[in-house]
Amino acid sequence: MARNIQSLERAAAMLRLLAGGERRLGLSDIASSLGLAKGTAHGILRTLQAEGFVEQDPASGRYQLGAELLRLGNSYLDVHELRARALVWTDDLARASGESVYVGVLHQQGVLIMHHVFRPDDSRQVLEVGAMQPLHSTALGKVLSAYDPVAHSEAVEAERRTFTPRTVTDLEGFEEVLSLTRARGWAADVEETWDGIASVAAPIHDRRRMPVGAVAVAGAVERVCGDNGEPRATLVAAVRDCARAVSRDLGAGRF
Repeated sequence: MARNIQSLERAAAMLRLLAGGERRLGLSDIASSLGLAKGTAHGILRTLQAEGFVEQDPASGRYQLGAELLRLGNSYLDVHELRARALVWTDDLARASGESVYVGVLHQQGVLIMHHVFRPDDSRQVLEVGAMQPLHSTALGKVLSAYDPVAHSEAVEAERRTFTPRTVTDLEGFEEVLSLTRARGWAADVEETWDGIASVAAPIHDRRRMPVGAVAVAGAVERVCGDNGEPRATLVAAVRDCARAVSRDLGAGRF
């Protein structure tokens, strides 16, 4: 059985102490509460302070939780609120479209699938929650790159791999795709990432009107696209309606 790392256990205990006690605690209070030598406690506090997890009041020298913890907590809440708000609307979209539905968010240099509704049939399917998709070729990734400046930077700076002959990898072509995405409010991936698979995605915004994720429908190219090779207009409208509904539930108002 793997052993826990003692320094991490102590740091976690320190954060819990600061979260549950007085607003600010001194070094002696922290050390005595956790049964640590002052030098040990000070070293851990210094590391936590350097990472932004702990802040020290310059006047009193006392410690409190830092802004980085608040940011991480808000990110956690945002993702879970997004999934909670998307549950009903994505189920409706899967039933209406007859295809799989995905909700993705930016994570590192890709798209993290944080919700997946199976295609409503009896076919064997694999849950893809937790899977990563590329930013530059998928419909979800294009939408995030078009509307989120951080995602855009990640997509521009990262290697844009070729997955199929249709994958757009050159920067100029990629920027043109993003401009088109912003102009029409949705993105498509027609066999750019996987042969035989097409998808359509639209952005989800929060109460600040900031892009927090995207919703997509994906399926066999012959079902998602019409005879002209473009995604079916009814499917595009359904995806956009779903994205708007989730956005409204997140407080974004009408788009």
